[in-house]
Amino acid sequence: MPPQKGYCMEKLQRQLTASEPAAAPRLVIDFGNTLTKTAVYSGDDEIFFSSTPHLTIDQLEKVRQAHAPVYAIAAGVVDMPDAARQYLIQNFHFTEFTHLTAIPIQNLYKTPETLGLDRLAVAVYAGVVFAGTPCLVIDAGTCVTWDFVDADSCYRGGGITPGLTMRYRALHTFTERLPLVTDQNFEGLAGTTTQESIQAGVALGIVAEMEGIIQRFVFDHPNLKVLITGGDRNFFAKKLKSNIFAIPNLVLRGLNIILDFNVNKQQEGN
Repeated sequence: MPPQKGYCMEKLQRQLTASEPAAAPRLVIDFGNTLTKTAVYSGDDEIFFSSTPHLTIDQLEKVRQAHAPVYAIAAGVVDMPDAARQYLIQNFHFTEFTHLTAIPIQNLYKTPETLGLDRLAVAVYAGVVFAGTPCLVIDAGTCVTWDFVDADSCYRGGGITPGLTMRYRALHTFTERLPLVTDQNFEGLAGTTTQESIQAGVALGIVAEMEGIIQRFVFDHPNLKVLITGGDRNFFAKKLKSNIFAIPNLVLRGLNIILDFNVNKQQEGN
């Protein structure tokens, strides 16, 4: 049975009223499909950011020496390397984000253990920062995902579809003669070469999908706020007609909120 209207928002307000942001710097790590992103936050301010295909212990140690974070959180759509996990456990008050970690919104996903932690992190950001407003968060990365958080800060689920690079690779891999396209700069509506036709089909196809999804949500939620993040966010943000907010590192920002929430719970002895 779904929660009664207002239940999720009242619960969130109770939790946040009892909490204050942790003062110490916090290390946040997102192990992604292609890149590992690392940030240090002081409150809501991002004071350090890096992105690398392979995060090393030496890199982590340099961050620790430079910024002296006390708390750390890590999550990912890929498995965290054991060496990184052990380093974080040994050097920080460490939270490994899983589907069992406490969060400051209500998660109504039917199979929370299968939900991508990156998707849940952006939903937390939307549900806390824009509490009281329905939000649709689009993450344009390896996959394009969309996730919906209602006005009561309840996560209601979303969708997953292949992203730009994945679609380009699929056309090349599963056909005999289509080339692998990597250039995304085509701006027209109709390609006059095979490469341009692939660019038009893939890019405009995703834009049309996004616009259609946004409009269907707006029909039910006229005051919907739309956020877009991910590596291809700027590419799509300038092509979408809808009024959207392009925000970098939204997964990291959501993880920072989750870490802050759990640090406060620990300090309160809950």
